[in-house]
Amino acid sequence: MTFDIWWLLYPVLGAVVGFLAGLLGIGGGGVMVPMLTTFFLAQGFPHEHVVHMALGTSMATIMLTSVSSMRAHHAHGAVHWDIVRAITPGILVGTFFGTFIAKRMDTVPLAVFFACFMTFVAAQMLYNAKPKPSRDLPGFVGMSFTGLVIGGVSALVAIGGGSLSVPFMIWCNVKAQHAIGTSAAIGFPIALAGTVGYLVNGWALDGTPPLSLGYIYLPALVLVGVVSVFVAPLGAACAHRMPVATLKKAFAGMLILLVLKMLHGVFFV
Repeated sequence: MTFDIWWLLYPVLGAVVGFLAGLLGIGGGGVMVPMLTTFFLAQGFPHEHVVHMALGTSMATIMLTSVSSMRAHHAHGAVHWDIVRAITPGILVGTFFGTFIAKRMDTVPLAVFFACFMTFVAAQMLYNAKPKPSRDLPGFVGMSFTGLVIGGVSALVAIGGGSLSVPFMIWCNVKAQHAIGTSAAIGFPIALAGTVGYLVNGWALDGTPPLSLGYIYLPALVLVGVVSVFVAPLGAACAHRMPVATLKKAFAGMLILLVLKMLHGVFFV
């Protein structure tokens, strides 16, 4: 094993990801995927695998971050475990099979899909768009279908599902901070199913770099994950004290820049 100078940047990324995961309940994939894609391209990883590896590694990292973030929000009494239990079966199925769709997509269309979805997320944050609480949570069939959709999309963009689950829960009359906390808990089954899916789909693949398991790059997983686990509770604590709407607007601008950088790397490298 040879030390790579790029590994020094992974703990910094972990600190940013952990804070945002705790603060906004987004899992951190919106930052990790474009940054890891950029890092992987710079490290000379095969072009046809960089986005898939960024997605798989992000999912594995979110699995660690979500536990820390979930515990912090639970300590504040902000996790609705009844919602988590109801939506998890659909989440697991949708996310796992979503990774099979991702495997069959080439790097460029997968990157474009990620960019389009993240642009939607950024616009949602910039305009602080929130659905009006107008209904109650659906029954078993409705929650299962919602879980399938959130899981499937999350598999293709490696997010904890917060950009979909938080608006859904607010629409169903769940308090905003509780929606964020519950979204952090939902992030774990998303990340678990996504990690297994990307591990399975990339397992026998030729051309992946050393120190990889399937589509998961282990140095990034360890260095990003360990730091993010310790920082996520800080973000969760700030979510209950800071003007999150203002922070979301700043984050949205950064997200757009990261996505543009990612697309530039994918199209022109």
